[in-house]
Amino acid sequence: MKLKLLSIALGAVAFGAVSSASAATLDDVKAKGFVQCGVSQGLAGFSNPDDKGNWTGLDVDLCRGVAAAVFGSGDKVKFTPLSAKERFTALQSGEIDILSRNTTWTMSRDTQLGLNFAGVNYYDGQGFMVRKELKVKSALELSGASVCTNTGTTTELNVADYFRTNKLDYEIVAFEKADEVVGAYDAGRCDVFTTDQSGLAAQRLRLTNPADHVVLPEIISKEPLGPVVRQGDDQWFNIVKWTHNAMLNAEELGVTQANVGEMMNADNPAIKRLLGTEGAFGEKLGLGNDWAANIIKAVGNYGETFERNVGENTPLKLPRGVNSLWSKGGLQYAPPVR
Repeated sequence: MKLKLLSIALGAVAFGAVSSASAATLDDVKAKGFVQCGVSQGLAGFSNPDDKGNWTGLDVDLCRGVAAAVFGSGDKVKFTPLSAKERFTALQSGEIDILSRNTTWTMSRDTQLGLNFAGVNYYDGQGFMVRKELKVKSALELSGASVCTNTGTTTELNVADYFRTNKLDYEIVAFEKADEVVGAYDAGRCDVFTTDQSGLAAQRLRLTNPADHVVLPEIISKEPLGPVVRQGDDQWFNIVKWTHNAMLNAEELGVTQANVGEMMNADNPAIKRLLGTEGAFGEKLGLGNDWAANIIKAVGNYGETFERNVGENTPLKLPRGVNSLWSKGGLQYAPPVR
């Protein structure tokens, strides 16, 4: 009996330690008054500053959504631009609270870095861009090519796999910073620029003559891109994860930035639970019950942020495609607030 009681006591102590640790990031964020978000060094449509230092993009909106969930305002966020090489160290060290930087979810990153991916806010795939003057129609014609890309990314590994599988020779020309990759390709230091298809669409706009370049049809990889947090803090993990889920559920339920106030009076039980007029789901996250309503007020639902930042009416002109809701033939699917 004494052993059993001792076991229970030790379990209670361990549980208390875990519970205390799990609130660390939220407590720290509240204490400093803002969310510190790691973003790219400038990728149009995803995370990009204007000439006044105002950040916009799909990844930026996710961070603003988290800030709105915690503070009721999407402005309570600061941004740290990071290279691909720097990004994981910045998160591991606590320099940032969230990494929201077009980062691919892979098994090794999920299991070896002490990090957790909180969802996929953009399903992508790697492609190739070349100059039209090369008259190349397929990536299978790229034997002997020099290929520009970023260091510290899955891109390098995917290129190696693709060229080895298809028995093609190539030379890699890698740089740490995205600006260096774009500059090298634009200056003719390599034949091919490879990164995620969304990245090619964004970086093509920065070339001296964008119309002189074409993206080849092959997609050679799966690149599920999403926000990342440190392991060991389940509460913060849940807040980031459910910020993304709230935006998806809002789109599915027809709740928008414009009508969220009106929807607070809706009779639909799913909308009531999402917006906090029924149940206490925010409390379970350590937040107010209007957490999701505040997210939508700040940045809109997922469809709105997609169309505003990367959609058909933006310079990137990216179709929803697989990033459509599951109910419209896509892969975006969120668990219910229940």
